[in-house]
Amino acid sequence: MARYTGSSCRLCRRENLKLFLKGDRCYGDKCSFERRPYAPGQHGQKRSGKTTDYLLQLREKQKVKRIYGALEGQFRRYYYQAEKQKGITGTNLLILLECRLDNMVYKMGFASSRKQARQFVRQNHFSINGKKVNIPSCQVKTGDVIEVRKDSQKVKAILEAVETVVKRGVPKWISLEKDKFKATVTAIPNREDLTMPIQEQLIIELYSK
Repeated sequence: MARYTGSSCRLCRRENLKLFLKGDRCYGDKCSFERRPYAPGQHGQKRSGKTTDYLLQLREKQKVKRIYGALEGQFRRYYYQAEKQKGITGTNLLILLECRLDNMVYKMGFASSRKQARQFVRQNHFSINGKKVNIPSCQVKTGDVIEVRKDSQKVKAILEAVETVVKRGVPKWISLEKDKFKATVTAIPNREDLTMPIQEQLIIELYSK
């Protein structure tokens, strides 16, 4: 399976936005984006060029892909699925991404980053409604109970993530029971609940050409 193995901080600098890809490091003084807030590469500080509509659309798509850790083929399938659903395509796309199991695990505070959440899910640390699930892209629905499996509740990395969840807070549409290592999805998030600066309309314009 294809995956990005380079520096996560490089991606933040390329998108000129802190994407919170490194967990706790992003909140501290060691954050590379804070120390070097310019594009990566030898000519990053001097790089400038004509900004076109296509460039804006492409950068927005790349930014959202990197936030949620989706590959191009997978991201395009989310777009087609969002297009078939009722409502606004851009909003549907973001909600599909937000309802991925790995993203939910991250938002609930059971992992310090989405990348770590994907790893934990693949390693069979979580269950949904009592059933073991190891597919990071699994879609979570209202009423689903996501729980750290009993054998995994002593994993050091999970314990550390749960203890530091206060730094970013838990969304209002998630009911977290930290002591029981479980959380319930009380509602599907609305567009207003998603706080990252995303202009989803640019992505729709790019794919609809």
